[in-house]
Amino acid sequence: MTDHPPLVFLDTETDGIHPGRKVWEVAMIRRDPTDRAGEQQTQFFVDIDLSTADPYGLKVGGFYDRHPLGKQLSAAYPNDNATSGAWEDADWRARGVLSRGEAAMRVARWTHGAHIVGAVPNFDTETLAPMLREAGLAPAWHYHLIDVETLAIGWLSGPITGVPAQGERLTEILTLPWKSDDLSRACGVEPPSEEQRHTALGDARWAMRLYDAITGGAAK
Repeated sequence: MTDHPPLVFLDTETDGIHPGRKVWEVAMIRRDPTDRAGEQQTQFFVDIDLSTADPYGLKVGGFYDRHPLGKQLSAAYPNDNATSGAWEDADWRARGVLSRGEAAMRVARWTHGAHIVGAVPNFDTETLAPMLREAGLAPAWHYHLIDVETLAIGWLSGPITGVPAQGERLTEILTLPWKSDDLSRACGVEPPSEEQRHTALGDARWAMRLYDAITGGAAK
């Protein structure tokens, strides 16, 4: 019997949804049946040039509240003294931010040979692939991406007993446009809290919980 391939539950935060968008946060949870360490996770911020960023896109992910550069620009870091020099601290890169090249290498290693699982995962892979190629690397994840929202639609649409949502409410949930929160709750999975929503790790964990609820934890 062939071993199950690794799964990587992945999410990114980006500077918008426009073509050429750039990533500023990445989270990955790798589940590899051949690794005795079992499930492993990583989360990191990425250095970013904001010259083409969409201000609204930055706001959605909380860039100015969470990313070290954003916190520097918004003066959100604690100011221990009243001198003007405290506002010119350029040390934000030392606060856990990877260069795009370093981030590309980590993504390439963590996703190698894996099936990517996420909510609309092509959005994330289409953002990450150019970063890898800029670093002289190539995406090596499996071409078959796993979208947990699509899985949820199929699961809820089938003749499966025990689905929490039924009747007219289920019909409403399955009517376009789909709402991820409603799909998740219909599968018995509570969406992230407001604090965790639109953080890369919070959303990656959400995708993992939803995947496990639908598959019964398959391919662990």
